[in-house]
Amino acid sequence: MKLRSWLSTCSSATSISTADDVVSPPSQTTLNLLFSDTSSASPSSQDTGSSSLQSNLSLQTLPSVPSLQKLYPDQTLTLSLPSLSQHHLLASLKPRSRHVTALALHHNLLYAASGNEINVFDANSYALVDTFNGKDSSSGSVKSVTFCNGKVLTAHQDCKIRVWKLLETKRHKLVATLPTVTDYFRHLIFPKNHVKIRRHRKRLWIEHHDAVSGLAVANNLICSVSWDKCLKIWSVPDFRCVQSIKAHDDAINAVVVSIDGTIYTASADRRIKVWGRPPGERKYALIATLEKHKSAVNALAVNGDGTALFSGACDRSILVWEREDSANNMVVTGALRGHTKAILCLINVSDLLFSGSTDRTVRIWRRGSDGRFCCLTVTDVHEMPVRALTAVTEGGSPGGGAVKVFSGSFDGEIKVWKVFVSSLIS
Repeated sequence: MKLRSWLSTCSSATSISTADDVVSPPSQTTLNLLFSDTSSASPSSQDTGSSSLQSNLSLQTLPSVPSLQKLYPDQTLTLSLPSLSQHHLLASLKPRSRHVTALALHHNLLYAASGNEINVFDANSYALVDTFNGKDSSSGSVKSVTFCNGKVLTAHQDCKIRVWKLLETKRHKLVATLPTVTDYFRHLIFPKNHVKIRRHRKRLWIEHHDAVSGLAVANNLICSVSWDKCLKIWSVPDFRCVQSIKAHDDAINAVVVSIDGTIYTASADRRIKVWGRPPGERKYALIATLEKHKSAVNALAVNGDGTALFSGACDRSILVWEREDSANNMVVTGALRGHTKAILCLINVSDLLFSGSTDRTVRIWRRGSDGRFCCLTVTDVHEMPVRALTAVTEGGSPGGGAVKVFSGSFDGEIKVWKVFVSSLIS
């Protein structure tokens, strides 16, 4: 079969463009595809356990069609790709409520927020260990789960942040609600602490007045963001609100903190804002505003050393931001395209980036030796949009490793699957 005829059969498949602002596969592993047998190159969204690289390769990992036409005019194509990954579905967990809105791992326990409940599973046996907050329906949907000094923090639709203690029986006990009663009455008596949120309505500046959409912890500080457009910073261990910032012009959807303490917030106003402490100052201030997305930004992730930021938005793209200099100026160095609908969640584990989307798929991306990212594989194990992701690295064979991934969707299921990648950075 001629190259041109084969290209016409796969032109409808999603590919990673080789434009300047989009990454393409680097050169590490060589794979031969014979166009006389197109079945070996058909798109495959889930690995069936075959050892054949051809059967596991998805067309999403190929360069763009025009590039192939120019570079490979003959009938045999040799592609240079990074080490390919394989993924196997291990289990499917079903919390008692419907939508899975948040996932988090802590000490071999998986915390899954579903409606107003937080279900806790053993991350190895997948047995249900505990369910808490289920009786408090007034708290609304749980938006985020994180951990600080052995405590579990949950963000709720009722504008509150709740702090839970894990008991020896693996049960959870509520120990505080933010803002705390002590903090509340400390500010209540002073009129200057009351801020106008709507016409004829005021709240204390330490309170969120809309759903708390995200939590992040770093350097003994808790960062919370809300649909009320504010970023609030809480001290540990007294859980006192120390700063409140009107951060965006629309609802804030995500917050992450890098290893150096820099805070990133993402909003429906299409902007990402960078917050840091000026030298000698205790308060956070705006460092930069990142504006490249064309629609609401839903998800953020940072890499291990804090040098790269990943943002996912309703415009179906994932942008890679990197620091240009020591002044925290950040520029877009790549745009990862392939999802056909909005990006809802992102996580970075080792040298892998996982993205979940409204298109019901999870994509795994990896940076190559030339600094560019490519899509290793695509999974479509969910029947509804993928809302939450969490993962943990595991040991593997020499020169390789594995990542156990938990993905939750609006169908109420949590899928557990393992990704095997060669030369995984631990």
